[in-house]
Amino acid sequence: MSKKRRQFTDEEALLFHSQGKPGKLEINPTKPMATQRDLSLAYSPGVAVPVRAIAENPDAAYDYTSKGNLVAVISNGTAILGLGDLGALASKPVMEGKAVLFKRFADVDSIDLEIDTKDVDAFINAVRYLGPSFGGINLEDISAPDCFVIESRLRELMDIPVFHDDQHGTAIITAAGLINALYLTKRNIRDIKVVVNGAGSAGIACLELIKAMGLPNENAILCDTKGVIYKGRTEGMNQWKSAHATATDARTLEEAMVGADVFLGLSAKGAIDQKMVASMAPQPIIFAMANPDPEITPEEVAMVRDDAIIATGRSDYPNQVNNVLGFPYIFRGALDVRASAINEEMKIACAEALAQLAREDVPDEVAAAYQGERPRFGPQYIIPVPFDPRLIREIPPAVAKAAMDSGVARSPIVDMEAYKNRLQARLNPTAGTLQVIMDKVRRDPKRVVFAEGEEERVIRAALAFRDAGLGHPILVGREEQIRETLQQIGLDASVGLDIRNARLSEKIPEYTDFLYEKQQRNGYLYRDCHRLLSNDRNVFSAVMVELGDADAMVTGVTRTYSVALEEVRRVIDVVDDKRPIGVTLIIAGGRTVLVADTNVHEMPTSEELADIAVQAAEVARRLGYEPRVALLANSSFGTHQHERPSTVREAVRILDKRNVDFEYDGEMAADVALNHETMALYPFCRLSDTANVLVMPAIHAASISTKLLRVMGGATQIGPLLVGLKKPVQIVPMTATVSDLVNMAALAAYNLYR
Repeated sequence: MSKKRRQFTDEEALLFHSQGKPGKLEINPTKPMATQRDLSLAYSPGVAVPVRAIAENPDAAYDYTSKGNLVAVISNGTAILGLGDLGALASKPVMEGKAVLFKRFADVDSIDLEIDTKDVDAFINAVRYLGPSFGGINLEDISAPDCFVIESRLRELMDIPVFHDDQHGTAIITAAGLINALYLTKRNIRDIKVVVNGAGSAGIACLELIKAMGLPNENAILCDTKGVIYKGRTEGMNQWKSAHATATDARTLEEAMVGADVFLGLSAKGAIDQKMVASMAPQPIIFAMANPDPEITPEEVAMVRDDAIIATGRSDYPNQVNNVLGFPYIFRGALDVRASAINEEMKIACAEALAQLAREDVPDEVAAAYQGERPRFGPQYIIPVPFDPRLIREIPPAVAKAAMDSGVARSPIVDMEAYKNRLQARLNPTAGTLQVIMDKVRRDPKRVVFAEGEEERVIRAALAFRDAGLGHPILVGREEQIRETLQQIGLDASVGLDIRNARLSEKIPEYTDFLYEKQQRNGYLYRDCHRLLSNDRNVFSAVMVELGDADAMVTGVTRTYSVALEEVRRVIDVVDDKRPIGVTLIIAGGRTVLVADTNVHEMPTSEELADIAVQAAEVARRLGYEPRVALLANSSFGTHQHERPSTVREAVRILDKRNVDFEYDGEMAADVALNHETMALYPFCRLSDTANVLVMPAIHAASISTKLLRVMGGATQIGPLLVGLKKPVQIVPMTATVSDLVNMAALAAYNLYR
C-alpha cells in the first residue's frame, strides 16, 4: 500500500476555513423568530416561565433548554494534534473541528472553549463553574501529566460527564480491536503479555482500560523514551507511570518485546523494528498507532511475520483506530440518560459494542459501495469503519445501559428499542455512503477526463483528485496554457499531469472515423466531425470514454448543463429502455431527499414521469436507501383538477400496472410528502414514512425549488447527478467549486448508475 499522501495544499486548507463565514460553526435558533409574539415567547416576558420552573426543579433545564444536548469542547492548546504547545488560540480550529464531528456523527451540539492558561488550578477553576451550561465536558489536546490532574479533579467537582478524549477515546477503540484480536487468536485477556510503548495520556489510558477488563497488572510492561518502567525506577517518573511499574528484568523495549502477545504503540515512527516483531509470541497482535506514521508499517511486519494481526491509526490501512468511533456515541448515550459521569463500565460497554459490531455482517448500504468486496470479520477487519450507519443505533444504547446499570444515569431509558429507532432517525446516512463510495473509488481507481482542462478550478480539482488517491486525472487542453496557469497559482508547473491537446492528438483520425460513422446520417460530413473533435473538448472527451481511452468524464464549468449534455450525447448513447435524467441530492434538516428530474425533461409526460420514478428509485438504492417515491404536484390527491396534476395521477396508474418493487404515491404537494403531520391528513397515502425521492412534475419546478433551497434554505446539494447514459459522465453547475468537481469526478468514476 502506498504511503499516505496529503490531499490538499496549505492554500486550500486556509480557503476552506475562511470562505463564507469564517470557521466551521454557527448558531441557529430552533424556534421561529419571525414575529413580536415569537420574540416575546423566546425572551421577555415568556422566558420567565421556564426560568421559574428551573429554579423550582433544576432537572427541568433538560426539558426547557439545550443543556441536555450540549457539550463543551475545551482545550488550552498545550498538545495540539501532534503539533505540540501552540497555545489556546491556535487550538481553536481543532476544537471547532471536534464540535463538527460531534454534530456530524451523533447529532450532539457542541461549543468550543479555548482557555488561555497553562496553570492547572486556573484551568480547573475556569471549567468547574460551567456545569449549568452544558450536559458534558470533552477535554482535548491538553499535555500530560496536566491532563490527568485536570480530568480527575473536574470529575470530582462536576456532576456532568467529563471526558478527556485523547486518553479514553483511543483506549476504547483500542480495547474494541483487542477484544476481537484475542477472539480470533483464541486468547484470554488474563493470560496474555502486553507491552505498551508510550507513557503519555493515551498510552496510560489504554493500559488502565484493558486492566479494568481483566488484564493482570503483572502481565503488562509500560515503556517510555527511557525504557521499561519497572519497580524501583526513579528517572523520569511520576505517579501515573509508577502506578504501572512492574517487577521485571527487562530494561529496554527490545527486551520487553520478547514473547509478548500484544504490542500497543502510542509513541513515534520507527519505535519498533522487524527483529522485535520476530521475537514476539505466535500470532502477535500489533497496534502501531503513532500518527502520521506508525511505529512499524504493516508491510514491514509482513516481511517477518505472516501470522500477525495489525492495526494502525491510518485510514489507508485496515483496522484504523479512529476516535470518531467512540466519543460522539459515548456522549450521545451519556446525555440521553443525563449521566453524572462517564465511568469505566460505560467505556467497556462501548468497546464491547464496537467489537460485536465488527463481527456482524456489514449492512447492504455500506457493502453496496464495495461492489462485492464486502468487509468481513477477520484479521483485516476487527474494528468497524467510521461511516458504518449502525454505529448511531448500537453504541449509544450500550453506553446508556451501562450508565443505568452502574447507577450514574439520572433519567433511565424505559423502552430501549424505541430509543434505538429514535437514534437512527437522528442522522442521515448520505454523507457516510458518499465516503464509502470514495473509499471504493480509491480501491479501484479509474481514468477520469476533466474536459475543461485549462480552467484554474479544473486544474486544482484534477490535482486534488489525484492526490486523494481517487484515480488518474486526464486534462484536456493546451499544455502550455495549463503549465502557465499552474505557475500563476503557485503550483509546480512540472508536476506530472496527463494532458491531452485535442488538436494535436494522434487519436484524431481514429476518433473522427468513429464519430462520422455515428453522425453521418444526422447531417454531419467527415470534416464536420473532424472539426468537432479538434475544437470541442466535450466531444473529444466523450469519445475518449466511449472508445475506452478513459473510464469516465466530468465537465460543466464553462457551458450550461443543457449545452454540455447535448455535446456529450452526440457521442454516448442512452442505456436501453432508460432515459437520461438528472438527480439532485438535497441534504437539510438532518435528512436527505433525491429530487428528479432536475435537468433533462422540460415537461415530462405521464410515461416519462413513471420512468423517472423508476430510475430515481434505482439511484436511491445505489446510495443505500430503500426508496419511498412521491410524485409531486401543486395539489394533493385530486384537490386541483388541472392538466399537470392529471398527468401525475396518470403516472401513478402506470406505475401500478408495472408492479414496481418500491413504495410510491402521488399526486401530492411537497409538504404532504415531507411532513409527517401533513401526510397524516391523508391516511390512505401508500408511503410508510415521509418520502426520500421526489419526482418533480416539470423541470422548471425542479430547478427553481432546488436552487431556492440552496440559496435561501442553506441546504447542501450534491449534483445534479446525470444517470442513464451507457458511459459514466457527470456535468457540474457552472458555479461548481473545486470540491464539487472532485466529488462529481469520484461519482463519475464510481458509476453511480449503469
